[in-house]
Amino acid sequence: MKLEQLQHLIAIVEHGSLRAAARRLDEPQPALTRSVRALERELGVDLFARQTTGMVLTAEGVRFHRRACAIANEARRAREEVQQPGPGYEGTVSVALSIMPHLGMLPEALPVFRRTYPKVKLSITESLLPAVEGALRDGSIDFYLGAAPRLKPAPGLALQHLCDNTRVVVCRKGHPLARVRSLKALANAEWAATTIDHNAEEDLARLFGAHGLEAPRVMLRAHSALSVQVALAQTDLLAMLPRQWMSFAMTRDVLDVIAVREVLPAPAIVLVRRPDLPLSPPSEFFCDVLLRGLPRD
Repeated sequence: MKLEQLQHLIAIVEHGSLRAAARRLDEPQPALTRSVRALERELGVDLFARQTTGMVLTAEGVRFHRRACAIANEARRAREEVQQPGPGYEGTVSVALSIMPHLGMLPEALPVFRRTYPKVKLSITESLLPAVEGALRDGSIDFYLGAAPRLKPAPGLALQHLCDNTRVVVCRKGHPLARVRSLKALANAEWAATTIDHNAEEDLARLFGAHGLEAPRVMLRAHSALSVQVALAQTDLLAMLPRQWMSFAMTRDVLDVIAVREVLPAPAIVLVRRPDLPLSPPSEFFCDVLLRGLPRD
């Protein structure tokens, strides 16, 4: 079994067919065909089901592909670390961040990282943990930093609690409810909810219920920070968001906080990574500079 064979298999899965993978790798298609068939003979199983629409992994292929991705990613990191140590490093750092570190930690960390590792490519995904567990396990993503999941991560991943957090009620500047000071006064408002830092709709209902109030009307569900920002800036919708939203100039300049007296808890902030393999030097550095922005109170 050769690393090149694993890379061929990964490319076929990513691009859906031998022809597309061959074009991407700039290799002749028969070479990829021979490579995959040799791998299947060695393993004694069919890794792909050949269909008119392309190549689809078999059940055995799915399991093998997961391991192949982990091996290929670690081989890439090992090569980068040996060949390009220090500031001249030219590798890749891939991370997943929920919206709190995007707004509260990334703005300060990014320029520091770029000065230290100017040749490193950054890949940043806005996501919650459940959606990126597979990528963390196979090494496609180096680490996750953000809102704690409701359930423990899958085996093979280690979760480190970093800090607790709180939310605020956010509205557009000049909102007619901007000066109220209680959740009760917001009972008839309409809300936007987001899934980028937990299911805020459920949290809203639970929070209002704890104060003897009916669940508020959620009229918009957003799956990105940009959607939330546009909705709040252009309508009278409200949202319950991590307090770091108001520390970032692009949101602070167009949005305002309704300073209700009730405490609005938020998911804890956690770091999740594979404990069995070290991060590459630039990935470790990026993690460190992000953590400098952790809330201190």
